[in-house]
Amino acid sequence: MGLFGFGRKKHDPQADDTAKKVAADGNASDTDIDADADNAHVSALVDEPSFPDEPSTDYEGRGEEYGPWDTADEDAPGYDDYLDLGAFYLPFLQDIELRIKANRSSQQVLGCTVTYKSSSVEIEAFAAPKTMGLWDDVRGDLLSSNAKASEQPGAFGMELKLPVSVKGGKTVITRIAGVDGPRWMLRGIFSGNAAINPDSEETKTLNEFFADIVVERGEEPLAPRDLIPMHPPVAPAERKAAKDQESDDTESDSNEIPKRPKGPFDSDQQTEVKTTLARGPMFSEVR
Repeated sequence: MGLFGFGRKKHDPQADDTAKKVAADGNASDTDIDADADNAHVSALVDEPSFPDEPSTDYEGRGEEYGPWDTADEDAPGYDDYLDLGAFYLPFLQDIELRIKANRSSQQVLGCTVTYKSSSVEIEAFAAPKTMGLWDDVRGDLLSSNAKASEQPGAFGMELKLPVSVKGGKTVITRIAGVDGPRWMLRGIFSGNAAINPDSEETKTLNEFFADIVVERGEEPLAPRDLIPMHPPVAPAERKAAKDQESDDTESDSNEIPKRPKGPFDSDQQTEVKTTLARGPMFSEVR
């Protein structure tokens, strides 16, 4: 189970053995049975981590043990209650602020930023080649273009530390993680405590949020490094209503969610549209 109700439950063989023992042992007392059953239940609910506990130069196990996930991954978490942005589905996280990054002229969605307490992560999904990953090349380009950038092992494999100048002459340290999936790369730019303090609660929370994202590459022909098409946020209730309407309309031959654009996006003239999320434990309203 994820940090706030999403993710995968760890399968515990010991819990199965205990349950079988309880069922087979007809001489066990009611107290023993209740205790064994409670222990089996607790063991079955042990959380399986979304990412490795220790920093590493490689990020192994994506799609099998760890996220971010692809919609085609067999072990991907259920994302029916996730917020749909087209290129990826965002899990629920309590007390976050979501900002949507869009093209100023066309209003096409280009990415999003999730803020949690004093930290944030900017999330973008890119098309990648079929036969190889993209993050190594992107990381190399960032290193060569910025003398102050450095790389180090992190929760998602080799990550970057990159100082960024902001208004007022201040410099902010960012942590950039990239994860390669089937024909996509998901990039997260972390700032605040999540960038500088690996042991903070904010770092763990946003790392797990990033790892629980489910990516939908789609079948659009895209060149490597093109942004995967996105659309304005669609809440679970809206998505369900759209699917129900499509199933009722036998004359319609479109199986796509309304407002989902096609083709790569132009990243010029970006603006932010603030979106707040209400009600838990799942997304149900977008204002």
